[in-house]
Amino acid sequence: MTDASAPTASAVPLDRHKRPEGLSDRIALGIVKFMRIFADAFFSKRYGHRAVVLETVAAVPGMVGGLLQHLKSLRHIREDEGWIRELLDEAENERMHLMTFIHIAKPSFLERLLIMFGQAIFFNTYFFLYLFAPKTAHRVVGYLEEEAVISYTGYLAQVDSGHVENVAAPKLAIDYWKLAPGARLREVIVAVRADEAKHRDVNHGFADTLAVPRRQVAKP
Repeated sequence: MTDASAPTASAVPLDRHKRPEGLSDRIALGIVKFMRIFADAFFSKRYGHRAVVLETVAAVPGMVGGLLQHLKSLRHIREDEGWIRELLDEAENERMHLMTFIHIAKPSFLERLLIMFGQAIFFNTYFFLYLFAPKTAHRVVGYLEEEAVISYTGYLAQVDSGHVENVAAPKLAIDYWKLAPGARLREVIVAVRADEAKHRDVNHGFADTLAVPRRQVAKP
């Protein structure tokens, strides 16, 4: 199982896409594409500010999933097969993304209000989605992470083209990802994009596991 908190980038394929299978997968993909419309309209190519707002949302699913899997493990008195730690590590990793980009993008007052509003809505929505349809919930995150990889690739292209200044990486990022002392924004984006690709594969994997009938494999 992939370690969602691993602070080093790995050679995870970046262009991997999970083709929807069945209605729940199509609903999950539709939810993500709908959310993407608003992100593109509000932020356009201001990728640094997009990262600040969206990472506050991205850190929610792992915490919600970890909580509900923890309670399920207690109720059924059985092992969780590593799901709880994986999900909580994912939440912490996404929080570190946010802490990093706050130093880089410095969100405005309006963006901070958007963060509070968006998190309040998303937390409650995702909580009930995971409670009643965990497979769809994990698939939503898998597709969200696919979009995150695309967004960070666009961010990287702007840095490489000179449209965004390749500023010095925050010390927090250098320490967390164990980057070189003189690391710049480009190295941070590469590390964050690798994290998102891992989360994508982990959540699609969880959704695939939950898609298997209970008689074939025990659901965590």
